[in-house]
Amino acid sequence: MKKSFVLCAGLCLVLALSGCKPSESAYKKAYEKAQAQESQRGQEEPQTNAPVVTPLETAPASQTTVTDNYDNVSVRNENVTVVSGAGLKAFSVVVGSFSLKANALGLQGQLKSAGYDAQVAFNPQNSMYRVVATTFDDKGSAVQSRNQLRAGKYPDAWLLYKK
Repeated sequence: MKKSFVLCAGLCLVLALSGCKPSESAYKKAYEKAQAQESQRGQEEPQTNAPVVTPLETAPASQTTVTDNYDNVSVRNENVTVVSGAGLKAFSVVVGSFSLKANALGLQGQLKSAGYDAQVAFNPQNSMYRVVATTFDDKGSAVQSRNQLRAGKYPDAWLLYKK
């Protein structure tokens, strides 16, 4: 009984493995078909080797003045209360947001040791502690400070407008 079972299993295995062999002729036919299609495309599309030249127009430069318009800079409006620090002005630069107060206080300590007057504010709507590096009365100064912080160690710094 065992002998016939092993013999049947071996025979099934041999048949299964021999039936799955890919035939080389199928690959060859597909390759030849692709070659024929490619040669037909080459005959249909004429190739041009002449470059397309666009004339260059030159005009004298007009004088432009650059103004620092910060109207298009995005600002988040949030109701926050100061947990640790002197108090927030209208625009603040946030460099970190944490759900745990201890983490926010840790980042505040790092910022203070780096020379910033860092503060921690709490947003009760989403239960997040915001770590503020700098705070300003005007948006322009806040944007400049945010850009400096982004260029340094805090690439995700953003602006907060205290409601």
